[in-house]
Amino acid sequence: MKVSYEEIGRWTATFACTSAVEGHVVKISSDGTVAACADGDAFCGTVVSVGHDGTACSVALGGFVTAAYTGTAPTVGWAALSANSTGGVKADAAGRSHLIAEVDTSAKTVTFVL
Repeated sequence: MKVSYEEIGRWTATFACTSAVEGHVVKISSDGTVAACADGDAFCGTVVSVGHDGTACSVALGGFVTAAYTGTAPTVGWAALSANSTGGVKADAAGRSHLIAEVDTSAKTVTFVL
């Protein structure tokens, strides 16, 4: 790779959680708590790390992130994304608009700004 977007502008916050998985997108589920997204959900960020007991996690809420995608490959530039049912994202005209910097169709990942 010639260019890396890893962690540019990233900022995180710690939330309570029950079943967070590193690298998956999550949504706010209740006060101070995040949970896995269902298919088509709007997401707030991606899980950066999970505490050893699984009750707290660090979530990237801004900056560049990379996530797995399913379905049709998103396009670079401004495009709408929503959560898929496997912890990643999908191109979705009804989703929220994100600036997409890179799409790796071999690895099925997309790098975008939260």
